[in-house]
Amino acid sequence: MDLLCWCLFFMSCLQTLSAHNDFFTSIGQMTDLLYTEKDLVTSLKDYIRAEENKLERVKRWADKLDLLTATATQDPEGFLGHPVNAFKLMKRLNTEWGDLESLVLSDTTDGFISNLTIQRQYFPTDEDQTGAAKALLRLQDTYRLDANTISVGNLPGVKHKSHMTVEDCYELGKIAYSEADYYHTELWMAQALKQLDEGEQSTFDKVTVLDYLSYAIYQQGEIERALGFTKRLLELDPEHQRAKGNSKYFEFQLEKQRKALEVETEKQKERGKRETSEKKKPKEKKPKEKNPKHQIPERTKYQMLCRGEGIRMTPRRQSRLFCRYYDNNHHPMYVLAPVKQQDEWDRPYIVRYLDIISDKETERVKQLAKPRLRRATISNPITGVLETASYRISKSAWLTGYEDPMIEKINQRIEDLTGLEMDTAEELQVANYGVGGQYEPHFDFGRKDEPDAFKELGTGNRIATWLFYMSDVAAGGATVFPDVGAAVWPQKGTAVFWYNLFASGEGDYSTRHAACPVLVGNKWVSNKWIHERGQEWRRPCGLSENE
Repeated sequence: MDLLCWCLFFMSCLQTLSAHNDFFTSIGQMTDLLYTEKDLVTSLKDYIRAEENKLERVKRWADKLDLLTATATQDPEGFLGHPVNAFKLMKRLNTEWGDLESLVLSDTTDGFISNLTIQRQYFPTDEDQTGAAKALLRLQDTYRLDANTISVGNLPGVKHKSHMTVEDCYELGKIAYSEADYYHTELWMAQALKQLDEGEQSTFDKVTVLDYLSYAIYQQGEIERALGFTKRLLELDPEHQRAKGNSKYFEFQLEKQRKALEVETEKQKERGKRETSEKKKPKEKKPKEKNPKHQIPERTKYQMLCRGEGIRMTPRRQSRLFCRYYDNNHHPMYVLAPVKQQDEWDRPYIVRYLDIISDKETERVKQLAKPRLRRATISNPITGVLETASYRISKSAWLTGYEDPMIEKINQRIEDLTGLEMDTAEELQVANYGVGGQYEPHFDFGRKDEPDAFKELGTGNRIATWLFYMSDVAAGGATVFPDVGAAVWPQKGTAVFWYNLFASGEGDYSTRHAACPVLVGNKWVSNKWIHERGQEWRRPCGLSENE
């Protein structure tokens, strides 16, 4: 019976560990890897002590025999004339050297290797390493960080500064190269070269780095710079076959470009002569067309807001935002102890509730969620199938009210403060963001071209969103609304709330929002998506489309 219980326990542990794939998508689960590594270091040190102990025994034996043979070889016959010495020589060569051989051949690695073999099944994969590398590149672009800033670890809010080696920079550049991302390949190979030039010791040489660097620059159309780095490579290794071929090719292409430029210059001169010699006819003036307003791409607006730039809040509008003590129309729960509420934005109307979830509740929610965290998915708008996506880097878990009284208490609090029915709302979703964790711009509600978005729930569209911030974030991690230029920053113990639908039931497209990449820190949030059904008397329909 005891053996059966132990087996069941062991199997459950394996299932838990095997579920922790896609490590890079959740900082919370990545913390487990630190304890795994600590255990492996302990095992490695045990192995080193065993090896040192074995070597010490071998050394003592060698020192003893060195002294003995030095004395014996000075007078071999006299030494062996002593019967005890003769006996001990026979004994050493017949028995003791055999024992020494067994000692030298003894394997002290069993404990370490078996532990490593077991743990390796649950190590991060190539996908995790590539995902973490891409996250660094994403952070570099979003927050406009140069490679040297990241390499020396000068990031805002860092507690544990970490320096990147030449090998780290090279590996990052190589991953970018494998994705045909030559822009980032150049940045990180150039950083690796810089650190080599400054004298850092590395297993990689300048020739290897220059080979990647020159090709990445060529792929971006800068042939002259590519040739310069290729010539530097050839100074270090004159027999490098690929570099010799590239050098000739680059020179040929530059000469070709030079000749084409000369021909084009001659053509322009000829056109200029003809225009001055011909009599110009008066041209009819055409009415000037008004240039359409320059539209900034959504991704650019999103990244700007993540950096705290481009926030479109005028002083006049700002003056109309207030903070207050809120009791939701004298709700019995909050008449004597109203909550602190502040306006975050006016259109769409976003409010924040302060000190709305305690540290104890936060830790309990995280404790319940952590073993269940799975890679966050999105619904494919064509097939309706749930799938992972590169633009959503996090893990999430769903918690129901009936499994823990604290979750039910939190759900009730949301109902009391919003005045909306929670019976038709989705369960509390807990999310933990990974390395550079983000969720690119999206809508929470189903659009008109997605009529079956929440059909299986039978509770209508998502009328509103409630979002708890369960951790502070040292840098990054804001919730931004690109269409209106709004940014809301994480603050532990607070929650933000907004309506996704107008009172008419029409979607409010200004609520398109995104979770910015986490630059430094660990971001935990939980959210409640509230649906239309059950709100008929709590939020009556409006008479106009945008009411």
